[in-house]
Amino acid sequence: MANQKWYKNPEMIVALSALLIGLVTAFTSIYSAYVDREYARSSVWPRLEIFRSVSGDSFSYGVSNNGTGPALVQYAKIYDGSKYIKMWADIELFRNIRQSHIGNRTLPHQNTITPVVYKGENVEELVSLDNSIRIELCYCSIYEECWIIDRANQPKTVEACFINDEQRFLQ
Repeated sequence: MANQKWYKNPEMIVALSALLIGLVTAFTSIYSAYVDREYARSSVWPRLEIFRSVSGDSFSYGVSNNGTGPALVQYAKIYDGSKYIKMWADIELFRNIRQSHIGNRTLPHQNTITPVVYKGENVEELVSLDNSIRIELCYCSIYEECWIIDRANQPKTVEACFINDEQRFLQ
């Protein structure tokens, strides 16, 4: 019997073919799992937007979630031009306000909350004060991907939501 090369042996050809098919199957399974995870993450992706509304004798700020999943708001920062405030009442013009908590809540997709509504005579003063008010929210998806949003409504990806307690908005 002639001495055959190992790679020409029929059993070895079958074994190498099985190995190649196994590697292709493993690669396909891993890629499919990756695509499934990305799809799952994108199907619950929050997208917060901060807006201001002025109408007659009322002034308000609102936050809407225009994404596909819930937004887990971790913190809010509000700066009034001279300092970080803890409550809306820290701004002297907000005397007749109705407010809602924004600093630590879950905002379902396609929902809007209005953290503060002012009704009164000083709407023009609030509109002029509005230029110096900075609002920043940090929120995460259920997959713990986090973003920071301000009034420019351009989310910035962050590793996690960290805040200095002196800057935390409490309401």
